[in-house]
Amino acid sequence: MKVLWAPWRMAYIQSSRKPVACIFCTKVRERRDSANLILYRSRHAFVVMNLFPYNTGHLLITPYAHVADLDALIPEAALDLFALTNLSVKALRLALHPEGFNIGINLGRVSGAGIDSHLHLHIVPRWNGDTNFMPLFSEVRVMPEHLGATYRKLRQVFRRLGQDAVVEGGTSNGTATATRRRLPGPDGGRRTHTGLRRPPAKRS
Repeated sequence: MKVLWAPWRMAYIQSSRKPVACIFCTKVRERRDSANLILYRSRHAFVVMNLFPYNTGHLLITPYAHVADLDALIPEAALDLFALTNLSVKALRLALHPEGFNIGINLGRVSGAGIDSHLHLHIVPRWNGDTNFMPLFSEVRVMPEHLGATYRKLRQVFRRLGQDAVVEGGTSNGTATATRRRLPGPDGGRRTHTGLRRPPAKRS
């Protein structure tokens, strides 16, 4: 079994200088997506770059709802969370060409969650040989690309993919189905988002 070592993250995890307010709730309300590294907004969740990345292109998929656990999400939000995960993997493959991914959720402080009060899913692109001696011996992480440059690459791909992004659902078992809506974009424009509606109840 291979282990992803990231000791440079410990300073962040152990830091006592954490913001009092939830940064996910704060940033998403500011409507300054470029400054806050928010890449994409859907109906129930959004995609943001990690300001303290494990690797280039490290993304966080976060619901708008301030909840700490998966079972606190409404079904539509849970569906949206994983639909955005699929969309993000596709965008990362097109923009950065990684050889693999680490995808997961840390639930609770003891699991390593830096922000344990607001659920978020990690997507970490991986390349062969992307962990070397620098972070292990010098506590220095070598990031091959500036966050701003990575953001611009990914934002263009998300905008292109977002035109056709639809959360899929069936109707045969009474699950949610997808409809397209036009909602205000984060920077004042209008952007295609996905809303959900319930199918009509079956009559006996």
